[in-house]
Amino acid sequence: MDFKDYQRQASVTRHKWSTKEGHLVDCGLGLTGEAGEVADMIKKHVSASKPLDVEKIKFEIGDIMWYIASLCDCLELDMGEVAQANIEKLRKRHGESYSGYGKRD
Repeated sequence: MDFKDYQRQASVTRHKWSTKEGHLVDCGLGLTGEAGEVADMIKKHVSASKPLDVEKIKFEIGDIMWYIASLCDCLELDMGEVAQANIEKLRKRHGESYSGYGKRD
């Protein structure tokens, strides 16, 4: 699935806010809450030797993506363009050492 398709499909389930500020607050708090859940699972795995439930983390990452898609909608941004701009920033920052880290065939 590409970002454009994901953003379009995710927007169907987006909360309908009467104000842009309400939408921004929902996205910002939701995003940090979901990221906190992922961080907590990793912390418990590392500090308390609990098994890492990768499948559960996958679903939490999906929730993070949903909030990102909703935030992009609110700000009239295209997720694909945001992702591309991030890769360009990384290439500039890391110069020749940038290898497309994590690239998969």
